[in-house]
Amino acid sequence: MTHCIRSRQTLPILATLLGLLLAALAQAESALFSAEGYRIAQYRSPTPAGIEHAHTLDTPALQRLVAADPRTALIDTYRRQWLNGQFIADEVHANLPGSLWLANTGDGELDGQWQHYFSHHLEAVSQGDKGWPLVFYCRSDCWLSWNAVKRAQRLGYHNLYWYRDGVDAWAQAGLPLLPAHPAALP
Repeated sequence: MTHCIRSRQTLPILATLLGLLLAALAQAESALFSAEGYRIAQYRSPTPAGIEHAHTLDTPALQRLVAADPRTALIDTYRRQWLNGQFIADEVHANLPGSLWLANTGDGELDGQWQHYFSHHLEAVSQGDKGWPLVFYCRSDCWLSWNAVKRAQRLGYHNLYWYRDGVDAWAQAGLPLLPAHPAALP
């Protein structure tokens, strides 16, 4: 009988603790994303397997896509320090051959200057065609390209791809990387 009474007393305590834990997890998760759904913190951490409104690619799938449609635009979203109106090359960055490097456009929150930079270059590379195939990438375990896919979709682009493991997977496959420079601000 004593065992039954203790069990009845323990259940409400466990339920309360579970509720508190779930609330804490939800609060921690909400601190990682903006109200619009962009990742705003801990950009270098495990990413989901896919993203809504885009096809997730591995290296062979990317190679097949580019072979089937050579106009496919590869968009690198890796960050580059911006200081006093210019990009600061604090380290060498290499990306996939033929890529357009739109540095800093994968951040979760973009001010007007970076939003214009992103939309201007997407408009140019797609020749104004919202159905142009656009592949966004960064590195593995990097949310910058995930954010950029969401941002492109919100601009009306609808033929979107996410090369989830990016530069790291390309290099691991023994494929060439070329020294890169970010596209100029318009």
